[in-house]
Amino acid sequence: MRILFAAAPGYGLMLPLVPLVWAARAAGHEILVATTAYMTKVGAESGLPIANVFPRRDVGADLMLAAAGKAPGPGSADFEDPDLPTGYWELAGRLKPFELFTLASTGGTITAGRDFGAELIVYTSDHQAGRMAAVALGIPALEVGNRVSWSMRDPEVTGTSGHNDRSGIVADDSPVVAALRAELGIGDREPELIARIDPRAPSMGGLAHDEPDVRDGTPWWPMRYVPFNGGVELPAWALVRPERPRICLTLGTVTPLLSDGGALASLLQGLGELDVEVILADHSTDLSKLGELPGNVRVAGFLPLSTFLSTCSLVVHHGGSGTMATALHYAVPQLVLPGGSDNPLVARRVVDRKVGLMLDPAEADGPRLRALVQQLLTEPAFAGAAAEVSAEMAAQPSPAQVLDRAVRSVTAQSMTS
Repeated sequence: MRILFAAAPGYGLMLPLVPLVWAARAAGHEILVATTAYMTKVGAESGLPIANVFPRRDVGADLMLAAAGKAPGPGSADFEDPDLPTGYWELAGRLKPFELFTLASTGGTITAGRDFGAELIVYTSDHQAGRMAAVALGIPALEVGNRVSWSMRDPEVTGTSGHNDRSGIVADDSPVVAALRAELGIGDREPELIARIDPRAPSMGGLAHDEPDVRDGTPWWPMRYVPFNGGVELPAWALVRPERPRICLTLGTVTPLLSDGGALASLLQGLGELDVEVILADHSTDLSKLGELPGNVRVAGFLPLSTFLSTCSLVVHHGGSGTMATALHYAVPQLVLPGGSDNPLVARRVVDRKVGLMLDPAEADGPRLRALVQQLLTEPAFAGAAAEVSAEMAAQPSPAQVLDRAVRSVTAQSMTS
């Protein structure tokens, strides 16, 4: 079977799909991943064939330009580029990433799927381009949740309009979506969904392995979260658990690009006074501007969390869904300092399940930070709860099992139609 995988251009938006893509390839299917911007390089380095669905510009870089107040304005050659979709720079300037991804990616995703001869499209639940491509191509679809802390279908996320400002997800009735649907001539038609895949652990809102569920007429299937954060040559220390507690500190891939490093410097100084080893996973911040780092800090640069988190006693992070999920996979307690987007929702899930604690970044001075870190390191209940969730996740169907189930469903439907 020829399977098209579609995802928006972001580490936390595309990488959760990779284990499912690998499963499809290992089963002998022809695969193609439709994405754009820097995810084309990341995907290719992950061994995947990539279709760049918007080669005209780098939408990620353009969002960074807009965030820095450097986006081109009316009258400039870039702004007036006739090959750009109408409203491109306006969306970038309003810092609407998911709407920009939808505007930029939909046409190219449809073209890639048609040229590839796709028989099934697998898209992430936050990617309207994949959803509309399934309708335009007239092929069955599998919608995959790419967040382990919350679901796109949770009432608190969708609300009444299908849009949650905290997550930035594109609403079903967004003007961008409405205009694209009209342009494509697909009206209000929806994909022929085989199922929606839910990667959450049962105690965090997901499904038990043997729990049947149908919502809005669509089957929901559970799937085990398999962490993938990229590949790298490992340093020797990453394989060994140290004698004193090891703490991973990461603020993700986006936050450092929008920061002057002051918050990171404060966190490092606070952790520097503890008898711990701190692994700083950060490849974006100019560390030379932070002055001398504490002696217990090891700078890892770009080091995928899945390569060393099993040796850690704690992870301190910004509230990224992928970071939270990887910590749960390895049963590591976490301290969340939530930033923007859906980070506060992630933090609340961590606290509610008692696998970690939350600290408002505005209140993250040295004493508060150290007190919570000490609590997480010394009270075994947090590690115990994290181990429970990890065991739940391990009991869920693997990506290979889910992929096989989806292909069998498509085959059965084609035989009866």
